[in-house]
Amino acid sequence: MTKGERPSTIWFVPLLVFALVTTVTGVTFAQPLGQASDGEALFKEKCVACHTIGGGKLVGPDLAGVTDNRSNEWLTQWLLAPDQVLASGDPIATELFNTYNKVPMPNLGLTPDQVNTLLSYLGSGATIGGSVLPTGNAVTGKAFFVGDKRFENGGPQCMSCHSIAGIGSLGGGNLGPDLTANGFTKYGDGLAAFLSSPPTVTMNAVWKNTPLTPQEQADLFAFMKNASVSGREPGALLQIALLAIVGAAALIALAQVYWGKRLKGVRRPMIERTLAASTKK
Repeated sequence: MTKGERPSTIWFVPLLVFALVTTVTGVTFAQPLGQASDGEALFKEKCVACHTIGGGKLVGPDLAGVTDNRSNEWLTQWLLAPDQVLASGDPIATELFNTYNKVPMPNLGLTPDQVNTLLSYLGSGATIGGSVLPTGNAVTGKAFFVGDKRFENGGPQCMSCHSIAGIGSLGGGNLGPDLTANGFTKYGDGLAAFLSSPPTVTMNAVWKNTPLTPQEQADLFAFMKNASVSGREPGALLQIALLAIVGAAALIALAQVYWGKRLKGVRRPMIERTLAASTKK
């Protein structure tokens, strides 16, 4: 190379090509790993309450091999709006609803991108099992349910939103479903998974920051299972009917006392005027 001659840049070309190939290859290989990680997190947040992957049935079916057994189109529609698919009379959705104790899959509010990520994860061969509860105490579970005993992390009593057999004639709240014969009470591990990560908007907002301990879940399950087996006692139903009758009679009596005076006050002058007019004639 002579003095004043610029150095050749030819050697930069293979270096640049190598850098580009390395970068693109790295992105290509890293993307599936990211998708897998995102899919696992999404499954644990949204799905693990009712499903396993290779761990057996819970509240809903085991999802191992679901991407092979169902079409991608159907799975996409189902994950985006399960309530609409079920309402449309779809035969697969109807069969699932009837098979799994008529517990409908809630609308999880997933975006199309989340659905694609979740389907990729379900088809990746990953496995996630269910939770196993310790031995529960039904008496303690009832105390938790009605609020006689406080949850360790400060969650509210179940009775504020739910009713169930075995807590008195008037039952509890009606914001959530009656749990006497609810499908969740049939599966201890399913209930544990549901309570560990509630997928519904209302439940998640309440329990996300005040999770139940495994022992609290076990105690609640023991009480709820006993209630689902025994059902509501005929005596309790009779008491509710009697309370309704007594309440209606009390309201009628109060109305008679209040409105009766007003009616007499209006009726007496009218009668007196009528009699006076007829006497003059």
